[in-house]
Amino acid sequence: MADKVDAETVVADAAPEASAGGRVVPAQGVVRRPALSPSRASDFKQCPLLYRFRVVDRLPERPTRAQVRGTVVHAVLEELFTLPAAERLPARARELLLPAWQRLAGEREEFAGLFAGEDDPEFTAWLDSAHRLLEGYFGLEDPARLEPEACELLVEAELPSGVLLRGYIDRLDVAPTGEIRVVDYKTGAAPREIGEAKALFQMKFYALVLWRLRGVVPRQLRLMYLADRQALAYTPDEAELSRFERTLDAIWTAILRAGRTGDFRPNPSRLCDYCDHKAYCPEFGGTPPPYPGWPEPDPGEETPLDRAD
Repeated sequence: MADKVDAETVVADAAPEASAGGRVVPAQGVVRRPALSPSRASDFKQCPLLYRFRVVDRLPERPTRAQVRGTVVHAVLEELFTLPAAERLPARARELLLPAWQRLAGEREEFAGLFAGEDDPEFTAWLDSAHRLLEGYFGLEDPARLEPEACELLVEAELPSGVLLRGYIDRLDVAPTGEIRVVDYKTGAAPREIGEAKALFQMKFYALVLWRLRGVVPRQLRLMYLADRQALAYTPDEAELSRFERTLDAIWTAILRAGRTGDFRPNPSRLCDYCDHKAYCPEFGGTPPPYPGWPEPDPGEETPLDRAD
């Protein structure tokens, strides 16, 4: 494709790290070449102006308590699978919850600012709601019977077009026969049509990356909705992932075109109700900041909040 990016800039003396997915992933401190993550691809698909606000303008977004709760629950589930199988019990998960919050709040000032302190009654209620999500997880599966290949796995793959894909997989299960299952934890309720399409877009992204890395189409994509204890399973095939690959190529081409011209147009929808940037959106009488030009390189990284819901 015409917009193929083939230059990669690295910082001297920064050693690469091998990911479990099979591709060498640059170590921390490396300036990575432009890449597309599932969250940012979904942003552009939903609303090009939202993509600009997040990636180009980098407008601040205050995390919600629900997002941070999702981040904390993900951290607990990741740590749970580092324990011996016999210790992966609901009571042990509950013990991990407060330390996980304290660690994340210590790392992110904006997290700590969501509550007046650990004596805040609203914090107690929030922590209890996180515990209920963990109970919801144990209502869906028994982690003592599982041995994932990886949790919070960073994967990268370059498509034949030159587009670099990058994302984090909550959990990767690989059967002795080699069959792959991709598992994603959702801390919100099972979605309606729009939310389900967005979640499936994310899972197809991971399936495509794994197919390109390993030459194997995942046998199952599993979405686990902890709030209402529902699990949705989907089985992709090569033809579908090939079509999805063309979709991502088209999205990346459109992103680069908009980046050159600054023409990131709003796309009004019901999701506007949840946008932090209405004040800057022409659809709501706002004016975007002056276009600063395309950032080079765009690291294409996802934060834990990107993956929370």
